[in-house]
Formats: sequence, C-alpha cells, structure tokens
Amino acid sequence: MLHDIGYSPLLVVTGFHSIDGALWLKSEGFPERLCALVAHHSCARREADLRQLSAELSIWEDEQSDVRDALWWADMTTTPDGEPTNVVDRLDEIRKRYGPEDLVTSFVQQARAELIGAVQRTEERLRAAGLGHLAK
Repeated sequence: MLHDIGYSPLLVVTGFHSIDGALWLKSEGFPERLCALVAHHSCARREADLRQLSAELSIWEDEQSDVRDALWWADMTTTPDGEPTNVVDRLDEIRKRYGPEDLVTSFVQQARAELIGAVQRTEERLRAAGLGHLAK
C-alpha cells in the first residue's frame, strides 16, 4: 500500500517510514493532503515522538477525519502479507515481530487505544453504510 512506501531503502531520509514516504510523495508532486495522510498514518505521531522526529512530522497536519481513520483501519486490519486480520491480532503480530525491547513495540503499546478507536469508528461507519461485511 502507498502509505508504507517509505519502507523502501531508496527513500530513507529520516529512517521513519511514515515521514520518508511523505517526503518522497511531496518531492514527486503529490497533493499535500496525501502526503499528510501518509505522514500521520496509524498514529505516527507517537512513534515520531519516540524517534525524536516530532519536528519533522509537524510539517504535515493530522486531519483527524473519517478518511484518516479509514487509512488506519486498512493498515491495522491487514497483515504484512496482505491477509485480513483484526486490530488486536495485528497489534499482537507487530509486538511479536519486533520483540519486547524494540521502539516499535513501545509505540504500539502507547498507540493501542487510538489505533483500536480508529478501527472501531471505521467499522461503525461501514456498518451504517450497509458494508458491515467488510469489518474485520
């Protein structure tokens, strides 16, 4: 998915994929809103704080919208292999993959309530739109 393009070794600037992806998108002329959504996806603010990259992230606004929640939902309900999952299992998978001492594990523990909240809000919207079968 486009939101994780910053994982490409060719795009590394800061070492934080959310910011690196947004910087690349900006350099390629993509709309500012898309850059901001990528920069802030899945509660990136919390991880940026841990990486001491809050200033770098702050050039983009976190729009805190339904669209933002839907992006977080897509990220938090899909495995690294692209399979559907639920947010609790996804957070557990991340912690197991990175291990107890990793910064990413600390990040998901801090962001857990916000990530689950975005997923729940999105799934409520899906149900209200008659698309509850998409909820994971």
